[in-house]
Amino acid sequence: MKKNSCGLLLFCTALLVLISLPAFSQQKPIGVFDGSKDIGSVLKPGSATYNPKTQEYEIAGSGYNIWFDKDEFHYLYKRMSGDFILYTRARFVGKGVDPHRKVGWMVRKDLDGNSAHINAVVHGDGLTSLQYRKAKGDSTQEIKSSLTGADVIQLERKGNTFTMRVAKFGQPFVTEQVSNLDLGQDVYVGLFVGSHNKDVLEKGIFRDVRLTVPAPDNLVQYRQYLGSNLEILDVATGNREIIYTSPKSLQAPNWTPDGKTLIYNSDGLMYTFDLATRKPKLLNTGPVKNNNNDHVLSFGGKMLGLSSGVEELGGSIIYTVPVTGGNPKQITPRGPSYLHGWSPDNKTLTFTAERNGEYDIYTIPATGGPEKRLTTAKGLDDGSEYSPDGKYIYFNSNRTGTMQIWRMKPDGTAQEPVTKGDFHDWFPHISPDGKWLVFVSFLKEEVQPGDHPFYKHVYLRLMPVAGGEPKVIAYVYGGQGTINTPSWSPDSKKVAFISNSDMGSAAVK
Repeated sequence: MKKNSCGLLLFCTALLVLISLPAFSQQKPIGVFDGSKDIGSVLKPGSATYNPKTQEYEIAGSGYNIWFDKDEFHYLYKRMSGDFILYTRARFVGKGVDPHRKVGWMVRKDLDGNSAHINAVVHGDGLTSLQYRKAKGDSTQEIKSSLTGADVIQLERKGNTFTMRVAKFGQPFVTEQVSNLDLGQDVYVGLFVGSHNKDVLEKGIFRDVRLTVPAPDNLVQYRQYLGSNLEILDVATGNREIIYTSPKSLQAPNWTPDGKTLIYNSDGLMYTFDLATRKPKLLNTGPVKNNNNDHVLSFGGKMLGLSSGVEELGGSIIYTVPVTGGNPKQITPRGPSYLHGWSPDNKTLTFTAERNGEYDIYTIPATGGPEKRLTTAKGLDDGSEYSPDGKYIYFNSNRTGTMQIWRMKPDGTAQEPVTKGDFHDWFPHISPDGKWLVFVSFLKEEVQPGDHPFYKHVYLRLMPVAGGEPKVIAYVYGGQGTINTPSWSPDSKKVAFISNSDMGSAAVK
């Protein structure tokens, strides 16, 4: 009897402790987040769910507002520290009741209703703003964006500076910023929905959610690397899917013509990635084991061209090898030579080479032979690729002072620009059906026109081969290695690419 009484006492004590724990400490993970919670004294409880098939989050939230000295809303949160970049595409569900219902990103010092915080928010009537409370219980302040109706929302922290980048999907970011906002090293970050009406639940859908830990300022390019997400982008919708994640640097996925496999480089080696099993496998390239991200499949996909560093020959050397693996054949006699394209008949390779202090576009027979120089303009010419009909070679050049996409005939004549100088545009890739051009665009304020570094804010942009205004189809933290090589799916509907984050960082808790 005494033993049973002790057991009952222990059980009751444990139950009381469990009941007394804060609600958020009992949460189960929801996708990449730690859990969700109503903030403030909401009348109608909210909720958050994750659909792993679509990689979408749905949040239902009520509450009077997120304003003045207190907040009421539903919060899907994660504990983080240090610098980060928060990205999503967001939309409301239904017409809604109040025009000031809200969706967005929020960073909070704690989970109290009057916590210091900052949020990047889109209202039901389209108002897009950066709102913040400097100290617990202070009144909320606001910076309104010139853009209304944003559906792309990004909130970034670097030290005590917070930057909101917002866009209507397809357009570049519009930016607002708050400096000297100290929320502490450890914070809650997350997505939220508020109804601006205590009697109503409103819903928001969030897709392509990315919690990125960026490179530190002291990272040494080409010696230190961040982790990688291998992603597939649906070109028509802009929807993204992460299909593989690695703490290592994965770079430049090619897509095989049968649609079954991706090929990428990592740590100097080549890998195939089976899209059915979603597992990588080492590709045998014999003694050639210093491969960089300039590797290209032949038309038809039977051969793989490699670019591999050989110090005694002057740098990167071009090789070819059967796509099934084997001992590569050396093609260029000296470096640096960086492969970028095969001709449609598979008889010619086009590549970038540095000769006599100038980087230009060259061609060479695919079996080896004499090099032919195609460009002579001062500046850097790079990223050359044949169109599927063989009528043009597209490339990027900074000969005007801005890196732009150009094209020329296969003999090097009729060189003409394709894009304007709003960004620094690199690595043009033509879709297999010959209708579309995709390329990576660096921001002018972040890079020089002759550089394409790792770990920057970049856009993947799309334009018709026949001409027209480029459209942003992905907002990416990446750069070098993101899309250096042709990576279209054979049906011209999707593109494979790499995004980056410091996955080994203690910033994600």
